[in-house]
Amino acid sequence: MNKSTFFSGQPVFSQLIKLIPEHLIGQLSRQYNTDHYYKVFKTRDHLISMLYACFHNCSSLREVITGLEASYNKFSHLKLQCIPRRSTLADANGSREVRFFEDLHQALYQLYYGRLPDSRKRRSKESRLFIMDSTTVTLFSDIMKGAGTTKADGRKKGGVKAHVVLNAQDDVPQLVFITEGARNDRVFMKHVQLNRADILVFDKGYRNYSQWHKWAQQGINWVTRTIGDEVYEVLEDRAVSDQEKQKGVRADQAIYLGRSSNPTQKIKARLVSYYDAKGEMMYHFLTNNFRFRASTIASFYGSRWQIETFFKRFKQTNPVKYFLGDNENAIRIQLWCAFIKDLLIKIVKDQLKRKWSYANISSMIRHHLMNYLDLFAFLNHPDKIKNAFYQEQIQTQIPLFPT
Repeated sequence: MNKSTFFSGQPVFSQLIKLIPEHLIGQLSRQYNTDHYYKVFKTRDHLISMLYACFHNCSSLREVITGLEASYNKFSHLKLQCIPRRSTLADANGSREVRFFEDLHQALYQLYYGRLPDSRKRRSKESRLFIMDSTTVTLFSDIMKGAGTTKADGRKKGGVKAHVVLNAQDDVPQLVFITEGARNDRVFMKHVQLNRADILVFDKGYRNYSQWHKWAQQGINWVTRTIGDEVYEVLEDRAVSDQEKQKGVRADQAIYLGRSSNPTQKIKARLVSYYDAKGEMMYHFLTNNFRFRASTIASFYGSRWQIETFFKRFKQTNPVKYFLGDNENAIRIQLWCAFIKDLLIKIVKDQLKRKWSYANISSMIRHHLMNYLDLFAFLNHPDKIKNAFYQEQIQTQIPLFPT
């Protein structure tokens, strides 16, 4: 394996951008007319500039622009038409249509992870599992309304909230919805669209009986945890086997959930009581599925921790502490580009033959973003690069005493 196997004619950044089909960028830019008021700094240039900022975790406009200018001789591979000035990038962040970046993220998800259900094949529970939750990013100004009380001096920090439905099998967001930090999580529920027989897990903050009933009618299985003040009527005490009792199941009941005074909010559900021996805690789970074992329902809710790990990963590897604009549009664009960057790294990870952690791939890409390195060849065979260099040196070594 020679040196040319690892060193390509394009920087790592160019190889990542090629994962985004050109026709998607052109189609969405025409759909939202995002190039109409821009003579030079087109939508594609804007996307590349913001992805550069996200991959390098840039905390200021100056850092983005100087970084781009320092690598200007390498941008011919990216077909970058314009390296903007700071004011140009700031103006574009403040005025360009956010829906371009939002729809691009969704289109990339559908391209690489959006599998249509095949009625001829029986899908596993893991492939049907989705987790719903939200995370809040605190802003240093009150640009977007944040949650919490106002301080005595009248000042209050803003906040932006990302509502996410996570594809548990692929560990990527199937749906993202960005709102002000003060918005209730339940506003996101009506936007969730899943396939029949999918399993949606969410915490007790998403209590909305009407929406739960709609999901049940659509054939979507949902699993959540009780708050503690639910009003319900027990219809049946279901039998619990000894095997289930050993796993921690204490009770399995069919119930009518809701008050009789409001019949439109009254739904049939299943209540599973589960004892966690490790934490010495009793948990009560609600679901509309009566076929799965009670212990399986408990394990589904235990999988909810995966989305917390995703949020931690997202915040640690993306520039969400400092934003490049002081307006809502700029904040939304930066967040969407961070989600696109996260998705590109995950695509690379899933296409590799060798096992790598997300953190290691992200760090390697950040350090070698503008280097001429074949990303996939290197990550698949990192142990062979020293041998390639060694063989290259032997072949080019000039003897001191030629014969």
